[in-house]
Amino acid sequence: MTTSKKSTAFYFSRLSLVFCTVSLLFLSIADIQLYTPYPWQELALIGQGVITPSWYDLPELFKSLLRTIAFALLAVSASAVVGLLLATVFHWRCVRVLAAAVRSVHEIFWCLIFMQLWGLSATTGLLAIFVPFCGIFAKVFAEILQQQSPQTVNTFGPALRLSRFAYGWIPQAWPALLSYVRYRFECALRSSAILGFIGLPTLGFYLETAFKQGNYSEAAAILWLFILVIATVRWWFQPKYLLVYLLLSIWVLPDSLPIHGSIVWQFFTQDIWPEALIQGDLPQTLEWIKNVFSNEVWPALWQTIAITQLALILSGAIALISYPFASRVLVGRWSTLGRAKLLVLRSIPELMFAYVFLLIFGPSALPAILALAIHNGGLIAFLLANNSELEEKNTTLSNSSSIHSSSSNASSIAFPKGTMRYFYVDLPRRYPAFLALLFYRWEVIMRESA
Repeated sequence: MTTSKKSTAFYFSRLSLVFCTVSLLFLSIADIQLYTPYPWQELALIGQGVITPSWYDLPELFKSLLRTIAFALLAVSASAVVGLLLATVFHWRCVRVLAAAVRSVHEIFWCLIFMQLWGLSATTGLLAIFVPFCGIFAKVFAEILQQQSPQTVNTFGPALRLSRFAYGWIPQAWPALLSYVRYRFECALRSSAILGFIGLPTLGFYLETAFKQGNYSEAAAILWLFILVIATVRWWFQPKYLLVYLLLSIWVLPDSLPIHGSIVWQFFTQDIWPEALIQGDLPQTLEWIKNVFSNEVWPALWQTIAITQLALILSGAIALISYPFASRVLVGRWSTLGRAKLLVLRSIPELMFAYVFLLIFGPSALPAILALAIHNGGLIAFLLANNSELEEKNTTLSNSSSIHSSSSNASSIAFPKGTMRYFYVDLPRRYPAFLALLFYRWEVIMRESA
């Protein structure tokens, strides 16, 4: 007996096949070249530095760590509030377009823009994280609120929309909202560190300086400290201490330079426009636009898309291979080692991975693809492993509540072990969540590729 209906597994497998096929097509477009440098001596020095971390000035290192946390905490606190307000009106098209526009630009790009106004100051760093995070929070918060039950909210009757959100939707969604803020704070810590790569006084500044100078023991000290901070976020990032943390963050921020109105006026009226347009020469302006698009925009756009697609597929492969080794359900007590590995992969900024791969493979798109894939694959694997353990815990509680069931029913829920359990039980259950995470990271990887 045949049926015309297609199973969910069929659609998932077809979607995965389409993604892989598209990636193979982009493989011919991406600027991937293998050079033949001799990086082994340098890599040996990096490995030696990793196992012998040291730092010459611990107070300065601690100060840069506090500034890294301060930038992230203040930016996330402010953007979460603004994002929640925007989520209440996210059904407006203009809000959705605005949120998509600001979150599509990477923090480094925003920092380079704001640097023209405020220089290397606290204002620049805060706005560089705040602006894109507002768009991200607005989108995700709106999706979380839409997933809540409307029954409680309907009891308020024809109340104002803001009141229904404040007393109906938000209390229901509060655990999910708080969980996402904690996750986004971890992302903000990485963003804050990366902003140091272009001069802000965060850990990234000292990390890049030490790495470029070949002081790999100093670079390792910074990396191990940063990983320790990421690993302990769940314990020290507590809402009850938020006010104290915010006050301390304001105190440790670097000074901001005063801004003059003439600089702002010049930036928006002259600096961001081509000279031909300012002089009113329309034909020359059109020629300038044509040259920029043909020589810079379109080639860079295709390379960005190619890097994104290849990094996305490789991220998925790394996640599917890695997450079972971090799930206690699948590997037992050995999951501690798997989780430690994923902690390192998701904590180290992509740019540092790219530096190492540049030494190995030379200057092409390959280091970027590998760096993005390793970081995002580790993050997706970590979330899948958490999902696997949480579902097993819920299943165990459900089974314990039905302990008086017959022995035949108890035997019917027995699962295979090891590899068989991964392929026939756990992976089919994780695959929808895996695709959802992959789609979510697609947008993130696109920003990082740029």
